[in-house]
Amino acid sequence: MSLKKRRLGWLISSLVALGMAIGLLLLAARDTVTFFFSPSELAQLSIKQDRRLRVGGLVAAGSVQRTGTIIHFVITDRVQTVPVIFSGILPDLFREGQGVVAEGRLGTDGVLHASSVLAKHDETYTPRDVAESSLQKKWRGERAPGAAQTTATGGSAPAAITR
Repeated sequence: MSLKKRRLGWLISSLVALGMAIGLLLLAARDTVTFFFSPSELAQLSIKQDRRLRVGGLVAAGSVQRTGTIIHFVITDRVQTVPVIFSGILPDLFREGQGVVAEGRLGTDGVLHASSVLAKHDETYTPRDVAESSLQKKWRGERAPGAAQTTATGGSAPAAITR
């Protein structure tokens, strides 16, 4: 067999082995991936009852009920709802109308038995000093007469020196 054919054989067998390894990794990872569903998506899909999943949406107004250490609440996307039961400590940002992601197993009764609850913060974060009305001009890039210009990192750039 020539050197060229041996190299081609090694290349083909290496590619086959690499493809099999990637296929096995993807097959193993498929069972450990936890998907994120909205209540509307969850209502449309047929999910195995014992499968771990994440459901995200807003905590429905008036739905939070505490019984000792057990908390009952409803996640909604304003179209569908998913009732949730959680036992544990809720995050500080958890409240009605706030975005949450609950991870757990869906029961036969359609209730999500959550093992963890994550509260999502508002995406429109504004630093406290910017939120104050006296600093709104500074945030928009307007300068008060004689004031130093603000840089992108929040610090002050030195004022121009005139001679």
